[in-house]
Amino acid sequence: MKLVLATGNKGKLREFKQMCQDEVVPFSDLLGKFDIIEDGDTFADNALIKARTIYEKLVAKNSSIDYLVIADDSGISLPVLGGAPGIYSARYAGEDATDKDNLYKLIEAVKEKGLKSTPAYYTAAIAIVSKYGEYVVHGWMHGDVIDEARGEKGFGYDPMFIPAGFDKTLGELDNDVKSGISHRGKALALAKPIINMLRNK
Repeated sequence: MKLVLATGNKGKLREFKQMCQDEVVPFSDLLGKFDIIEDGDTFADNALIKARTIYEKLVAKNSSIDYLVIADDSGISLPVLGGAPGIYSARYAGEDATDKDNLYKLIEAVKEKGLKSTPAYYTAAIAIVSKYGEYVVHGWMHGDVIDEARGEKGFGYDPMFIPAGFDKTLGELDNDVKSGISHRGKALALAKPIINMLRNK
């Protein structure tokens, strides 16, 4: 069974490869690069849209291979902003926004509220699609965001997010520390038994 990751995000791909000891292939290696319209209302909806789209295209291209497609949709939510950016985290500063554009827009939004820090949480939904059906699991990481960027590690909003129990941002913490506490790590821990079960069918 071939494990395929339905993302073009290099940061996510790196994290998945670190956490998933199995060989995971990005979908672009098999299908080329293309955009998937994520128009769901929740992280789970969008993860399923990505996984289904890639799975259907792979089967249409070569139905003799058993594919297991893993897709992740994740983002950061701030209660003080009514849950924003939420499912729009990747395009918070516009459709073609970079990680830095999104980061600095959120920093500005925190500053506009007159706050130095405020509670926030990351959500990760991981969808798994194969010929045996569809599964979705979730992971969360709680903490606070601050009104500045600190550290060069991680990606996305990591330089402004301090996980609960820490005094450094994810941009300052080592990757092995982050993978042990991250929303994606927690979701992947729940996804792994499902993936193993499906691979051993």
